[in-house]
Amino acid sequence: QVQLVESGGGLVQPGGSLKLSCVASGSIFSINAMGWYRHAPGKQRELVALITSSTNYADAVKGRFTISRDNAKNAVYLQMNSLKPEDTAVYYCYGDITTTFHPTPNNYWGQGTQVTVSS
Repeated sequence: QVQLVESGGGLVQPGGSLKLSCVASGSIFSINAMGWYRHAPGKQRELVALITSSTNYADAVKGRFTISRDNAKNAVYLQMNSLKPEDTAVYYCYGDITTTFHPTPNNYWGQGTQVTVSS
């Protein structure tokens, strides 16, 4: 079993910053990719950022958000700066992970954490 545990969500004013963390635990052999998705009410779920050997960002967050990872800790982070009200959403951690018991990678998801940007 693999678990992804998120932290760091909350309420922040426009222009403020927030850092999300996600730590994977369990029978992990390797992590091929980690990232963050978000889902706002009335909007389509979107990929915010992804990190493999390189990084990829949604156009809406480029220049404001930074994704990073710590392989030794099986962790991924999302530093969010210059936050806007439209960034308000539930943010989900994602991992493409190979376990020690099976050679085929599987997708795993965190429970989601609420980020609210409001005055």
